[in-house]
Amino acid sequence: MTVYVDNMRAKFGRLVICHMVADTSEELHDMARAIGMDLRWVQYPGTPKEHFDVALSKRALAVAAGAVEIDVRDTAAIIRRKREAA
Repeated sequence: MTVYVDNMRAKFGRLVICHMVADTSEELHDMARAIGMDLRWVQYPGTPKEHFDVALSKRALAVAAGAVEIDVRDTAAIIRRKREAA
């Protein structure tokens, strides 16, 4: 079981963001807490598309805490795998 952060670089106001996904909701939420994110910021909770949009500063914290860096295409593959398993 793993938490992943992709290499997407989307502008969101003054921020540049990417996605943080995980194999399970519990892992995703644990990492979000560990890097100081509010769980209310989760996108698509309880679905295979569940993720957080994270600023690059939070991405760096997630990687330091053990998140695996992936390509944005890998994010789509993880979501597809979770959808098929559901």
